[in-house]
Amino acid sequence: MGDTTLPQQPLVDALIFDWGGVLTVSVPEFVGAWLHAESIDREVYGRIMRDWLSREALPGNPVFRLETGELTVPEFERLLAAELITVEGARVEENGLLKRMFGGATPDPAMVELVRKARAAGLHTALLSNSWGEGYPKDLLLELFDTIVISGRIGLRKPDEAIYRHTLEQVGIPAGRCVFFDDAPINVEAAQAVGMHAFRHTGAESTRAHLATLGVTL
Repeated sequence: MGDTTLPQQPLVDALIFDWGGVLTVSVPEFVGAWLHAESIDREVYGRIMRDWLSREALPGNPVFRLETGELTVPEFERLLAAELITVEGARVEENGLLKRMFGGATPDPAMVELVRKARAAGLHTALLSNSWGEGYPKDLLLELFDTIVISGRIGLRKPDEAIYRHTLEQVGIPAGRCVFFDDAPINVEAAQAVGMHAFRHTGAESTRAHLATLGVTL
Protein backbone atom coordinates (compact mmCIF):
# COMPACT_ATOMS: atom_id res chain seq x y z
CA MET A 1 0.00 0.00 0.00
CA GLY A 2 1.15 3.57 -0.69
CA ASP A 3 1.98 6.11 1.95
CA THR A 4 -1.23 7.95 2.87
CA THR A 5 0.38 10.17 5.49
CA LEU A 6 -0.85 13.74 5.12
CA PRO A 7 1.73 16.51 4.96
CA GLN A 8 2.56 18.19 8.28
CA GLN A 9 2.94 21.63 6.71
CA PRO A 10 0.62 23.11 4.06
CA LEU A 11 1.86 22.59 0.51
CA VAL A 12 -0.08 25.65 -0.66
CA ASP A 13 -0.33 29.28 0.39
CA ALA A 14 -3.33 30.34 -1.72
CA LEU A 15 -6.80 28.89 -2.23
CA ILE A 16 -8.63 29.97 -5.40
CA PHE A 17 -12.33 29.29 -5.91
CA ASP A 18 -14.96 29.60 -8.61
CA TRP A 19 -18.25 31.19 -7.52
CA GLY A 20 -21.37 29.67 -9.14
CA GLY A 21 -21.63 25.97 -8.26
CA VAL A 22 -18.71 26.13 -5.82
CA LEU A 23 -19.43 28.87 -3.29
CA THR A 24 -23.13 28.59 -4.12
CA VAL A 25 -25.57 25.73 -4.42
CA SER A 26 -25.05 23.70 -7.60
CA VAL A 27 -25.79 25.21 -11.00
CA PRO A 28 -28.35 22.51 -11.92
CA GLU A 29 -30.13 23.26 -8.64
CA PHE A 30 -30.56 27.01 -9.08
CA VAL A 31 -31.09 26.93 -12.85
CA GLY A 32 -33.58 24.10 -12.43
CA ALA A 33 -35.49 26.13 -9.82
CA TRP A 34 -35.72 29.06 -12.25
CA LEU A 35 -36.89 26.87 -15.14
CA HIS A 36 -39.57 25.36 -12.90
CA ALA A 37 -40.71 28.70 -11.47
CA GLU A 38 -41.24 30.22 -14.92
CA SER A 39 -42.48 27.01 -16.60
CA ILE A 40 -39.72 27.30 -19.19
CA ASP A 41 -39.38 24.40 -21.61
CA ARG A 42 -36.29 22.56 -20.33
CA GLU A 43 -35.58 20.84 -23.64
CA VAL A 44 -35.54 24.16 -25.47
CA TYR A 45 -33.27 25.73 -22.85
CA GLY A 46 -30.90 22.75 -22.98
CA ARG A 47 -30.76 22.82 -26.78
CA ILE A 48 -29.96 26.53 -26.83
CA MET A 49 -27.15 26.18 -24.29
CA ARG A 50 -25.65 23.18 -26.09
CA ASP A 51 -25.78 25.04 -29.39
CA TRP A 52 -24.25 28.25 -28.03
CA LEU A 53 -21.53 26.49 -26.04
CA SER A 54 -20.57 24.33 -29.04
CA ARG A 55 -19.56 27.46 -30.98
CA GLU A 56 -15.83 27.77 -30.50
CA ALA A 57 -15.42 31.15 -32.20
CA LEU A 58 -16.03 34.01 -29.80
CA PRO A 59 -18.14 36.17 -32.17
CA GLY A 60 -20.73 33.41 -32.51
CA ASN A 61 -20.93 32.44 -28.85
CA PRO A 62 -23.22 34.66 -26.76
CA VAL A 63 -22.13 32.97 -23.51
CA PHE A 64 -18.43 33.62 -24.13
CA ARG A 65 -19.19 37.20 -25.20
CA LEU A 66 -21.20 37.78 -22.03
CA GLU A 67 -18.47 36.32 -19.84
CA THR A 68 -15.81 38.58 -21.36
CA GLY A 69 -18.00 41.67 -21.14
CA GLU A 70 -18.33 41.96 -24.92
CA LEU A 71 -22.11 41.55 -24.57
CA THR A 72 -24.00 43.57 -21.96
CA VAL A 73 -26.48 41.83 -19.68
CA PRO A 74 -29.51 43.39 -21.45
CA GLU A 75 -28.14 42.32 -24.84
CA PHE A 76 -27.64 38.75 -23.65
CA GLU A 77 -31.07 38.67 -22.02
CA ARG A 78 -32.62 39.81 -25.29
CA LEU A 79 -30.86 37.04 -27.24
CA LEU A 80 -31.76 34.32 -24.75
CA ALA A 81 -35.36 35.40 -24.22
CA ALA A 82 -35.89 35.39 -27.99
CA GLU A 83 -35.08 31.66 -28.04
CA LEU A 84 -36.88 30.52 -24.91
CA ILE A 85 -40.52 29.47 -24.61
CA THR A 86 -42.64 28.26 -21.74
CA VAL A 87 -44.20 24.81 -21.77
CA GLU A 88 -47.42 26.55 -22.86
CA GLY A 89 -45.58 28.14 -25.80
CA ALA A 90 -45.50 31.67 -24.40
CA ARG A 91 -42.56 34.07 -24.63
CA VAL A 92 -40.24 34.66 -21.68
CA GLU A 93 -39.75 38.17 -20.26
CA GLU A 94 -36.28 39.44 -21.17
CA ASN A 95 -35.96 42.23 -18.61
CA GLY A 96 -34.26 40.93 -15.48
CA LEU A 97 -33.89 37.43 -16.93
CA LEU A 98 -30.41 36.79 -15.50
CA LYS A 99 -31.35 38.17 -12.10
CA ARG A 100 -34.24 35.71 -12.01
CA MET A 101 -32.07 32.85 -13.31
CA PHE A 102 -29.49 33.41 -10.60
CA GLY A 103 -32.01 34.24 -7.90
CA GLY A 104 -31.61 30.80 -6.36
CA ALA A 105 -27.79 30.86 -6.47
CA THR A 106 -27.55 31.24 -2.72
CA PRO A 107 -24.19 30.85 -0.98
CA ASP A 108 -23.41 27.37 0.37
CA PRO A 109 -22.97 27.90 4.14
CA ALA A 110 -20.43 25.07 4.43
CA MET A 111 -18.23 26.54 1.70
CA VAL A 112 -18.54 30.06 3.06
CA GLU A 113 -17.35 28.79 6.42
CA LEU A 114 -14.48 26.88 4.80
CA VAL A 115 -13.21 29.99 2.99
CA ARG A 116 -13.74 32.13 6.08
CA LYS A 117 -11.59 29.73 8.13
CA ALA A 118 -8.91 29.58 5.44
CA ARG A 119 -8.55 33.35 5.35
CA ALA A 120 -8.52 33.56 9.15
CA ALA A 121 -5.73 30.96 9.17
CA GLY A 122 -3.57 33.25 7.06
CA LEU A 123 -4.03 31.58 3.69
CA HIS A 124 -4.52 33.86 0.70
CA THR A 125 -8.06 33.39 -0.63
CA ALA A 126 -9.08 34.34 -4.17
CA LEU A 127 -12.17 34.28 -6.36
CA LEU A 128 -11.87 33.41 -10.07
CA SER A 129 -15.29 33.56 -11.67
CA ASN A 130 -16.77 33.64 -15.18
CA SER A 131 -19.44 36.30 -14.78
CA TRP A 132 -23.00 36.40 -16.07
CA GLY A 133 -23.47 39.98 -14.95
CA GLU A 134 -22.56 41.51 -11.62
CA GLY A 135 -25.05 39.80 -9.35
CA TYR A 136 -22.47 38.89 -6.71
CA PRO A 137 -23.01 39.56 -2.99
CA LYS A 138 -20.33 42.25 -2.80
CA ASP A 139 -20.05 42.44 0.99
CA LEU A 140 -19.61 38.68 1.26
CA LEU A 141 -16.94 38.65 -1.45
CA LEU A 142 -14.98 41.36 0.34
CA GLU A 143 -15.23 39.39 3.58
CA LEU A 144 -14.08 36.10 2.06
CA PHE A 145 -11.45 37.00 -0.55
CA ASP A 146 -8.12 38.78 -0.64
CA THR A 147 -8.17 38.78 -4.44
CA ILE A 148 -11.23 38.98 -6.73
CA VAL A 149 -10.99 38.20 -10.47
CA ILE A 150 -14.26 38.43 -12.41
CA SER A 151 -14.11 37.67 -16.12
CA GLY A 152 -16.36 40.42 -17.42
CA ARG A 153 -14.27 43.08 -15.70
CA ILE A 154 -11.03 42.11 -17.45
CA GLY A 155 -12.17 40.72 -20.81
CA LEU A 156 -10.82 37.22 -20.15
CA ARG A 157 -12.61 34.00 -19.26
CA LYS A 158 -11.88 30.49 -18.07
CA PRO A 159 -10.52 28.20 -19.43
CA ASP A 160 -8.25 30.64 -21.31
CA GLU A 161 -4.71 30.40 -19.97
CA ALA A 162 -4.45 34.19 -19.77
CA ILE A 163 -7.03 34.51 -17.00
CA TYR A 164 -5.14 32.02 -14.82
CA ARG A 165 -1.88 33.87 -15.42
CA HIS A 166 -3.61 37.14 -14.57
CA THR A 167 -5.00 35.65 -11.35
CA LEU A 168 -1.59 34.35 -10.31
CA GLU A 169 -0.12 37.81 -10.88
CA GLN A 170 -2.84 39.35 -8.72
CA VAL A 171 -2.38 36.76 -5.98
CA GLY A 172 1.40 37.09 -6.09
CA ILE A 173 2.07 33.46 -5.24
CA PRO A 174 3.67 30.85 -7.57
CA ALA A 175 1.29 28.46 -9.32
CA GLY A 176 2.73 25.44 -7.51
CA ARG A 177 1.75 26.98 -4.17
CA CYS A 178 -1.87 27.59 -5.24
CA VAL A 179 -4.88 25.26 -5.31
CA PHE A 180 -7.96 25.91 -7.47
CA PHE A 181 -11.49 24.53 -7.19
CA ASP A 182 -14.13 24.66 -9.95
CA ASP A 183 -17.21 22.59 -10.79
CA ALA A 184 -16.30 22.42 -14.51
CA PRO A 185 -13.62 19.84 -15.42
CA ILE A 186 -12.34 21.93 -18.36
CA ASN A 187 -11.55 24.79 -15.98
CA VAL A 188 -9.81 22.44 -13.54
CA GLU A 189 -7.66 21.00 -16.32
CA ALA A 190 -6.69 24.50 -17.49
CA ALA A 191 -5.56 25.41 -13.97
CA GLN A 192 -3.47 22.25 -13.80
CA ALA A 193 -1.90 23.15 -17.15
CA VAL A 194 -0.47 26.38 -15.70
CA GLY A 195 0.98 24.49 -12.74
CA MET A 196 -1.66 24.85 -10.05
CA HIS A 197 -3.01 22.10 -7.86
CA ALA A 198 -6.62 21.87 -9.02
CA PHE A 199 -9.66 19.76 -8.21
CA ARG A 200 -13.25 19.49 -9.32
CA HIS A 201 -15.61 20.72 -6.62
CA THR A 202 -18.56 18.44 -5.89
CA GLY A 203 -19.29 19.53 -2.32
CA ALA A 204 -17.75 21.02 0.79
CA GLU A 205 -16.68 17.68 2.25
CA SER A 206 -14.81 16.51 -0.84
CA THR A 207 -13.13 19.90 -1.20
CA ARG A 208 -12.09 19.79 2.45
CA ALA A 209 -10.66 16.31 1.84
CA HIS A 210 -8.68 17.50 -1.18
CA LEU A 211 -7.28 20.35 0.90
CA ALA A 212 -6.23 17.91 3.61
CA THR A 213 -4.05 16.07 1.09
CA LEU A 214 -2.20 19.38 0.67
CA GLY A 215 -1.78 19.85 4.41
CA VAL A 216 -4.64 22.33 4.78
CA THR A 217 -7.00 21.29 7.58
CA LEU A 218 -10.09 23.45 7.99
